[in-house]
Amino acid sequence: MPDLNRPGGSIRYQVSGSGQPALLLTHGYAATSAMFSQNLAAASARNQVIAWDIRGHGGSDYPADPDCYGAAAALGDMAAILDELGLARAVLGGHSLGGYLSLDFTLAHPERVAGLVLIDTGPGYRNDAAREDWNRRAHATAARLETRGLAAMGGSAELHDGEHRDASGLILAARHTLTQRDSHVLDGLPAIGVPALVIVGADDTPFLGAADYMAAKIPQARKVVIPAAGHAPNVSQPELFNAELRRFLDEVAAAEGAS
Repeated sequence: MPDLNRPGGSIRYQVSGSGQPALLLTHGYAATSAMFSQNLAAASARNQVIAWDIRGHGGSDYPADPDCYGAAAALGDMAAILDELGLARAVLGGHSLGGYLSLDFTLAHPERVAGLVLIDTGPGYRNDAAREDWNRRAHATAARLETRGLAAMGGSAELHDGEHRDASGLILAARHTLTQRDSHVLDGLPAIGVPALVIVGADDTPFLGAADYMAAKIPQARKVVIPAAGHAPNVSQPELFNAELRRFLDEVAAAEGAS
């Protein structure tokens, strides 16, 4: 897997397949690009697919400077990966935190996005109290990691042992990447002008409402509920997920070819 040198350290990514539009996959908090291992073959059958590790995660660097972990830094990393590969546009696919970052990137760089795959994610909060509660939970996660190290991560389907060198990057990412500061992503949903596939696991109760909201507010969105799946349907139900992803990529390719 190649590394991309960036301010604050290197970013690890991998490339599979070829064909346009490319797909840039961004994992959720405390996971890594390995969470997409069961999806790469299907996705890359006719498309170039890039999966990367958010800084503080997996094979990317774990800088000590908190400023390296803000959303702006993550969006800059995403743009730099596309630039490195000579890609003017791509479909962005993101799980949980990765979905939020993909939405944020789309609002910041609409000309670079051909479509969105939003996996068990949400657009943030308009209500200040709800956002503060989210941020308190993020800081509590950081505190647990400081006390217990990687043992505090738990056993969610998208998490795998041995992917992180230590907990230092996850602690800073919880405090500075996972936390939210305003409602600009949620407020910007109606302005998104590309097709969006909103995928959610039927058993992922905390994100069912968010999936409904995004499907209603993004003009070209459609929602798919994956049965017998929780927060990571691409891991627990890869065949069903891959079929929906493949269909969407083909639809975007056809639309891009006609434009």
